[in-house]
This record gives sequence, structure tokens and C-alpha cells, in this order.
Amino acid sequence: MLSRSANDLFWMSRHMERAENTARILDVTYRMALLPYRVMEAGEKWAEPWALPLVITGLAKEYYAKHTELTAQKVMQFMVFDPANPSSIFSSLQLARENARGQRGSITSEMWESLNATWLEMRSLTYSMVDARGISNFFDWVKNRSHLFRGVTFGTMLRDEVYSFIRLGTFLERADNTARILDVKYHTLLPSIDEVGGAVDYYQWGSLLRSVGTFEAYRKIYRDVITPFRVGELLILRQDVPRSLHACMNDIYEILQSLSDSERLEPERLAGEMHAQLHYGRSEQVFELGLHEYLMRFLDKIDALSTEINKHFLVPDYS
Repeated sequence: MLSRSANDLFWMSRHMERAENTARILDVTYRMALLPYRVMEAGEKWAEPWALPLVITGLAKEYYAKHTELTAQKVMQFMVFDPANPSSIFSSLQLARENARGQRGSITSEMWESLNATWLEMRSLTYSMVDARGISNFFDWVKNRSHLFRGVTFGTMLRDEVYSFIRLGTFLERADNTARILDVKYHTLLPSIDEVGGAVDYYQWGSLLRSVGTFEAYRKIYRDVITPFRVGELLILRQDVPRSLHACMNDIYEILQSLSDSERLEPERLAGEMHAQLHYGRSEQVFELGLHEYLMRFLDKIDALSTEINKHFLVPDYS
């Protein structure tokens, strides 16, 4: 396969997953903003919940270059509709559609029709329309369109290298965003000491679980109150939870093994190392290090892995 084709397919699925995960981050922020949150010391800008999407996506600098104040509406405009923001839902769906258009011969017609219809509908929306219909309804629409695209891909694609690069982009983006969403609650929305384990703490963790579609899974597995320790275990170490870091690395490692063939490439080595740490890791080790610190290390490793994948498969250096 040509590197250009692999690059388009990889980023097509990654942009689609990013649109969904941006919707999930905004959804959990929206739900948490309706609840009491910790008031931090003066000068700590991200005490306001609507600063969280900007902080965890690294877009605070770009936001404040365009806006002087922080409001829910302006953050929504920036993260959902701003075409100048490459990580906005608008831009992600547009870029996914453009990548797909360049690979019409590699993907199925149903995949193209799904992406194209999603983009056309997104292009027709405005903030006032979304606000009138309900913000949560819009986030659900984005998630459902992403689910539809993945379902069509799974149901119609030949299991070849094209399919492998599509899956690789999906799971890399998902792992990155699961870590970021988990860090939203733990690092920046911790209640005061008196509220830990209380009603506010419970509903914040519940909102986080719902935002990644694992609330029912948590109830089925633990059958008990929601605790940070178990949420961390669920979304980091359990390989039977589709959006957990362990589950994502299972797929990433498997895909890179198949793409590397007989060669021992650096992306496969890095993925194998990350997979082993999650496969043999224990919740006690995660929390002994500190959940925030653990997640930041994971994000650094995912970034390094993405760089190596880009170097070896998508934009190879033949010099």
C-alpha cells in the first residue's frame, strides 16, 4: 500500500473518532458544570469547568488568542463550530470526509455515503440550532454518526491492510481521549475533602462513566457504589471494556504486529511495551504513582508511538 493511502485512511478514522471524543469531553463538561465543583485558589484558571476541554486538549492558548473571556457558549463555538480550530467537531468531520474522498477506491460506497451525509448535516448546523434542540442531543447525534461509520466499516470492509490502518487510527485516538476524559474528573474536578464520597463526587464520577458509555458495565462488574479506584481500574486495566486503555492497546499491538510482518519495527516494540505494562499492571501501582501522573505518562507514550507510526508507515523517510 502507498504511504499516502495509508496516511489518508489512518487520519480518516482518527478524525472521525476525534469528533466523537470531543463530543464526549464536552458532554461530560456540560453535565459536570450543572453540579457544584471545587473552587480553587486565586490564579488557577481551570477551576471553571468550561476551561477543562481547553486544558486537556491543549487548546487554551488558541482559545484565548480569539476570546478574552471564558463562557460556555464561546467554548462551544470554539470546540464545535470553529473551522480555524483543527480539533473542533466541524473541522474533524470535514477532514475525515476529505481523507475519505481521496480514498474512494479503497473504502466502500456505504462508508463514503455515511461520512458525506454526516458532513453535509454538520455543515448546515449553527449554535442557535443546536441550543434550541438541546446540547446533549447534539452530542448524542455526533456519537451516533461515529457509531454508524464504525458499524458500516466493520460490516462492509475487506480485512486487508486498508482495514488495519483504519482500525489503527481509531484505537490510537480512542486511547488518547479515554486518558484525557478520565483525567478531567480526577485532576481538575475533585471536590473538597469533605465532599469526597458524597453526592457531588458520586454524580461527577457517574457522569464520566456515562460519557464513555461504561456506566452499565461498571454496575455489572462491581455492583457497588462508584469509587475512583474502581473507575480507574475499569478504564485503564480491564481489557473487556471497549474504551479502556488496555483494550485499545490490545488492538493497537495486534494491528502493528500484522503490519510489521517479519521486521521488528520500533512502533511494534513501543506498542508491545505499553501493552505489557497494562496487561500485567495492577490498580495499586497506578494509584501509588498517582492517577494524573500515570495518565500523563501514558499520553506521552501514545504521542511517541504516533510519531513512530508516522515515521515508519505514513510518511516514511527513505534517506
